Amino acid sequence: GSGGGGVSAMEGATALTWTYLQRPPPPDPPRHLPECQPLTLLLPLLRPLRVQGAALPNPHTCNGHLPGPHFVADLKTATMTKKIPLLIDTDPGVDDALALLMAFADERHDVVALTIAAGNVGLQYTVRNALKLCDIVGRTDVPVFAGSPDPLLHPSVDAAHVHGRDGYGDVDLPPPSRQADAEHAALAILRLSHEHAGELMLVMLGPLTNLALALKLDPTLPQRIKRIVVMGGAVTCHGNITPAAEFNIAFDPEAAHVVFTAFPHLLVSDWEATVAHGLPLTEAEQWLGADSDRARFYELISRKTRGLSEDSKGGRWYTADALAMAWALNPEGQLQVESRPLNVELNGTFSRGATIVDWNRQTGQPDNCDLLMAYDQGRFEALVRQALGAD
Repeated sequence: GSGGGGVSAMEGATALTWTYLQRPPPPDPPRHLPECQPLTLLLPLLRPLRVQGAALPNPHTCNGHLPGPHFVADLKTATMTKKIPLLIDTDPGVDDALALLMAFADERHDVVALTIAAGNVGLQYTVRNALKLCDIVGRTDVPVFAGSPDPLLHPSVDAAHVHGRDGYGDVDLPPPSRQADAEHAALAILRLSHEHAGELMLVMLGPLTNLALALKLDPTLPQRIKRIVVMGGAVTCHGNITPAAEFNIAFDPEAAHVVFTAFPHLLVSDWEATVAHGLPLTEAEQWLGADSDRARFYELISRKTRGLSEDSKGGRWYTADALAMAWALNPEGQLQVESRPLNVELNGTFSRGATIVDWNRQTGQPDNCDLLMAYDQGRFEALVRQALGAD
């Protein structure tokens, strides 16, 4: 829900696999909630205003095409006509939840599905948390697809020490109103890439296991993706889960290797960018006091992570997935981006899961990543406020 007035109602593998993927697409689910739906929440319109000092994306160079001015034009077109289809792969997680609130509040994008990974906590919890968030924003029309419960090869330790055992701060939320769809997340990614061929944007907020599985089933997938944004990595190896590696990549390095070698171009919002764009904790707690269901929900589930920020991070609140989502939804806000080759370390004794950026272009590999170095902080904070109904 939204506090305040002046807002509008939100619209509310194998031959067998290949045969499955060729089925006629099902009819589009309703994108409007019934008038009487009690969970209908008022959401502020996201106006694509230009923030003072924000730079346009690199005009010179997402799979064969970077998000240059043509993509900004696509956003303007989406504002006037059809929306940009958005598939979010996520492992909620407190910071994932904020990113999802941002996506649901954006008028230029249509969330066509959530595909769910294990990561921050186990899959049973991440699926439940995604379903619960859809309840909070009144978007039970958005399908939720469960993915792989484990990394491709090696077991990993989750981040329950940050997010709580249940991923949402252990605040004993009531169960969601529905269950996940039966289709596997990897198959849903492939099906939706056909239904929205050439238009679909992927935003990857968790470990990359589901996308790696989809790529192994169908290596032509990247040809149908317009743009892919990955929250992951540490571009100068200042990691968070190990000294050199960031959590999402370190949780399933083999999956990350599959993804980074399959897509000719990815947009990467890494942990170091997160640290450079921390939210001011005192102001953020004021935003969380907004009179909206979204703010009340997020204030409750984020208490544990905000406490960690207050204790150890100098009054800045690091929200990695929110920054990646801001860049995905509003590429106009990028101020500095560097294009370089990036590889994932699979074998290092101390560096497994590290993202090795060829800053000097010594390997002769083509640049396969746009790395976010600076984003308009004012725009980022405005998008967070809007997602919480705190405008």
